[in-house]
Amino acid sequence: MRFLRAIFNFAAGEYENAKGQSLILENPVKRLSHTRAWYRVERSTGKSAALRDYFLLILFTGLRREEAAKSTWDHIDLKAKTVTIVDTKNHQAHVLPLSDFLYNLLLSRQQQSATNFVFPGDGKTGYIVEPRKAMEKVIKQSGVTFTLHDLRKTFITIAESLDIPAYALIRCVLLLMIFITLAAAILLLE
Repeated sequence: MRFLRAIFNFAAGEYENAKGQSLILENPVKRLSHTRAWYRVERSTGKSAALRDYFLLILFTGLRREEAAKSTWDHIDLKAKTVTIVDTKNHQAHVLPLSDFLYNLLLSRQQQSATNFVFPGDGKTGYIVEPRKAMEKVIKQSGVTFTLHDLRKTFITIAESLDIPAYALIRCVLLLMIFITLAAAILLLE
């Protein structure tokens, strides 16, 4: 609409009749501006929100990147507040409780979901594969260099140092305080 408004403004100043009057008496875009009738296209945040949530799930659960990426809604039980990881490294299903933070994150994702994957991607697999550009953006903005596996290792290290089983650490408030710097950087993806 800005482009159209500029064209009409140019035409109004450039073209006139034999009496020297502008051929364009009123810019129709001005009317749209006055009535606020322009259709505003909101910036798409779906992909960056999915990446942000993907990073946070790994950070707060210690899941492997593939385990988180391949998660489907069939494995998320929001009533029981659990996530089941079926395709684990040791081939045994693993059920994790969800903290209130992760519950709200997944609830929001499910309400906006159009696919069976919790973290959909554009490739053949249908899920997020390797979000290198998003990671580079977080690294640049936070100054913290990391890999997806580093998120898992950090989670495990904290769990071991506190003598808390990894599955119980999800509910630990201390975890939120420890990861606040990195989580804030991840939230910058919005």
